[in-house]
Amino acid sequence: MNYQESLHYIEETHKFGVRLGLDNISKLLELLGNPQDKINIIHVAGTNGKGSTCSFITSILKEAGYKVGLYTSPFLETFTERIRVNGENIPEDDVARIVTLIKEKIEYMVANGYSYPTEFEIVTAMAFYYYCEQNVDFVALEVGLGGRYDATNVISKSEVSVITSISLDHVGILGDTVAKIAYEKGGIIKENGVAIVYDQSDEAKDVIKNICKEKNAKYIEVTFDSMKIKKSDINSQVYSCKVMNKTYEDLEIKLIGEHQVNNSMLALSVVEYLKEAKNLDINEEDIRIGLLNTKWPGRIEKLMEDPIFIIDGAHNEDGASSLAKSISENFGDKKGTLLIGMLEDKDIDSVLKIIMPYFDKVITTTPDNPRAISCEALKEKISKYVDDVISIENIEEAVNYTLRNSKKEDIIISAGSLYMIGAVRTIVNNTLELAE
Repeated sequence: MNYQESLHYIEETHKFGVRLGLDNISKLLELLGNPQDKINIIHVAGTNGKGSTCSFITSILKEAGYKVGLYTSPFLETFTERIRVNGENIPEDDVARIVTLIKEKIEYMVANGYSYPTEFEIVTAMAFYYYCEQNVDFVALEVGLGGRYDATNVISKSEVSVITSISLDHVGILGDTVAKIAYEKGGIIKENGVAIVYDQSDEAKDVIKNICKEKNAKYIEVTFDSMKIKKSDINSQVYSCKVMNKTYEDLEIKLIGEHQVNNSMLALSVVEYLKEAKNLDINEEDIRIGLLNTKWPGRIEKLMEDPIFIIDGAHNEDGASSLAKSISENFGDKKGTLLIGMLEDKDIDSVLKIIMPYFDKVITTTPDNPRAISCEALKEKISKYVDDVISIENIEEAVNYTLRNSKKEDIIISAGSLYMIGAVRTIVNNTLELAE
């Protein structure tokens, strides 16, 4: 298979849906030589902040001279973003080669009575195989869904289990309370392992502490009491903090929002733990440059200046609250234009209730995903909050309409599904390139 054929093969497995459980991925990886057992893994679960936390960790380790894999999902603009080594996407030829090999193994599995692996299982297997081939020093491995039965949890050991912020999401699959969701996220914690945990609700922390106790795992909580933000605008943030008994002054990150300062502190705690536990050679300059160089596209990311055009993947209550706080801090009472598209299985009403007070004009569109809510249905929900709402199904037409009808001093926020804002990012960046 070539690259396009391999992508088509992977996409065809959509029809097998999401299937939580580890039997299939275990068998597939066994047939591939169990590459996951040959990698040092930093495993990251949580509702929000997984990707940016992974990115902060990999950027610091890369700056210190280590070869680091980064596994995330979904992708924003191109499939190969999901599997990276030292910031470089997996080459398309390697995708084609590894998927061809995996297809052979899957045919053997199915012939021997196993179920057909899901898309996520195939991509996860490909990632493990590629990272093993690349002989990476570490992999920051982002959980896909939940944790306990997520395909990434096929690993038998990890260097550290990291739990980011936990809130309600995927309630139909993971449970309808924070405690139930925390139980699923905490499933990545290993026997006699280490869990580094974001400071959050007592309900979530109590569950994770109990899991650690049952598994004889060390529980390390990252609190944010020491954090002092000295500068925060739409371009960068500067802060001081104390992490693992070490004080840092004037750290700078380009990611926006107080939650990203918290995520960077969580990542810094992971790095400090690994530095001591594994005797890693990481100095303060590596940490500073690594944090500053961290990029995580699609999360309160500014694409344009006049008008200001920001994209953000806020698709649940926690993400919406972070977006609302950033809008308030950076733009005060000034109302903006919202370009939004969402998936129907998200808590749309909660998201709208939080963010709609910041907008007086809205354009709804339909993400290119079978789970998307139609732009017309979303318009109907938004009409309760704002009078000026129009629906444009095609994303490119929606972006072009928004730009055409905006003045230089306007603020445009595109939020909702990551499947949508990835397309928005491509369209806006292409528009900027044509204008140069």
